[in-house]
Amino acid sequence: MTRTRLNNLTASLRTSGLDAVILNPGPTLKYLSGLNFHLMERPVVLFIVPDQEPVLVLPELELPKVDLFPYKVQAFGYGEDPSEWDDIFRNAAQTLGLTRSGRKRIGVEPRQLRLLEFRHVKAGAPAADYPDATDVLAGLRLKKDKTEVDAMRRAVKIAQDALETTILLMKIGMTERELSSELVIQLFKHGSDPELPFAPIVSSGPNSTNPHASPTERKLQAGDLLVVDWGAAYDGYISDLTRTFAVGEVDDEYKKIHKIVQEANAAGRAAAMPGLPCANVDYAARAVIEQAGYGKYFTHRTGHGIGMEGHEDPYIRGDNLQLLEPGMAFTVEPGIYLPGRNGVRIEDNLVITEDGAECLSDMPREIRVVG
Repeated sequence: MTRTRLNNLTASLRTSGLDAVILNPGPTLKYLSGLNFHLMERPVVLFIVPDQEPVLVLPELELPKVDLFPYKVQAFGYGEDPSEWDDIFRNAAQTLGLTRSGRKRIGVEPRQLRLLEFRHVKAGAPAADYPDATDVLAGLRLKKDKTEVDAMRRAVKIAQDALETTILLMKIGMTERELSSELVIQLFKHGSDPELPFAPIVSSGPNSTNPHASPTERKLQAGDLLVVDWGAAYDGYISDLTRTFAVGEVDDEYKKIHKIVQEANAAGRAAAMPGLPCANVDYAARAVIEQAGYGKYFTHRTGHGIGMEGHEDPYIRGDNLQLLEPGMAFTVEPGIYLPGRNGVRIEDNLVITEDGAECLSDMPREIRVVG
């Protein structure tokens, strides 16, 4: 499978105008190799050039990993003296012909490549240009195959089971941090990979009006809405879900906005169809909230792609006319946030199929009372 993925990338490179791409540790490198490399003070870079064996520059202590690659790579190992590293990168670039006459175009991942790795690659091929290769690389991982969807489905189940267990522990007086800690423990107990896709968002009352709040020492109080945004990872693929709870009895308006968001979530999910633009999903969810009079309190896009990363293509926003295709996976997560009061968000994970969309998550979306 990884060999096929490499072939797909090199085929795209031939028509992209790029002579090569470079990858450092991250989702794309794992996608192409099946191996985990860590971002650290020692650079690791994979050079990929069409019709040549890939070249891997890495510290000598990690050379045993080369034998684990699913295809042949040329390895250039280096020692602990950083003053020698530029020469190793120069040798790697020369081996691939990236220092020959003519200005080579070596594509990079702007969101992933660090200045550390870039400086060494630049020193090895100083005359090259380094354009953005996002389109080539994002397209590579955009449509998930059955194995990937199965892993995401498993990540959703782990996350849902973990929260269902954690709900039993929710009570008035517990702090957001305590609840977040319990949820993390349950995620691992239920089978999540050691590296979670993100730290859970557990926000109550006024804190729930911040879509990206971090858990605090605030204690859950009767009358709060409680937003829990969490996810698990399985075999490198992630889930990203949100549910909103009522802590004890809450005001009627908070029940009302929860119902509106629930309906917006359903409308967004129903609008997800192959051949239609991403914008349609955003329009459908947003229209429900706007028609209810709360449009100005829905302050973010309706969703984002998921897979090996928590945020990747396709992005579900009103100006994105990219057409949905089978295998694309993304979130639908409308929300209403009343400043200084309470907020609601309900988020599910979908994958486009040949004739519609499958919702991977099925945890109840109705308001549930805890505490």
